[in-house]
Amino acid sequence: MNPVGRPTRFVPGMVEQAHNYCLLGATNDELALFFGVCPATIDNWIARRAEFGEAVKSGRVVADARVARGLFDRAVGYDRHVERQVVLDGAVKALTSTVHYPPNVQACIFWLRNRRRRTWSEAPSEAAAPVIDDIALLDATGEGVLLDDDD
Repeated sequence: MNPVGRPTRFVPGMVEQAHNYCLLGATNDELALFFGVCPATIDNWIARRAEFGEAVKSGRVVADARVARGLFDRAVGYDRHVERQVVLDGAVKALTSTVHYPPNVQACIFWLRNRRRRTWSEAPSEAAAPVIDDIALLDATGEGVLLDDDD
């Protein structure tokens, strides 16, 4: 008996390709374009082929983690060590320096509005429960208090 429907375009090598493309942030629509299928086919492969679905999911987790780490670094500021080659007295020498990138206010706001929605939303709803500020809570318990060297 012949199977019903069109033969699948899926081949096992697509699992690794999908994972690698998702590491770059690919969406289902982009995967569909890459594989030459419609987006519904990608949805079906994710739902019905465990290895494909897991590859897509694990690739996206890594990509999302990289972006979250970058956003966090921008929000709190960071130092970057830069090494470059310079010519000094006719000789090439390595010059190392540290560049400080200060915290970015927009990244802070974005992070806090998404991670602490109840405290940092633009327009709190009137029906919302009272908000306990995490920082105030730390100060009240003494865990968040910074002491001077003299204390």
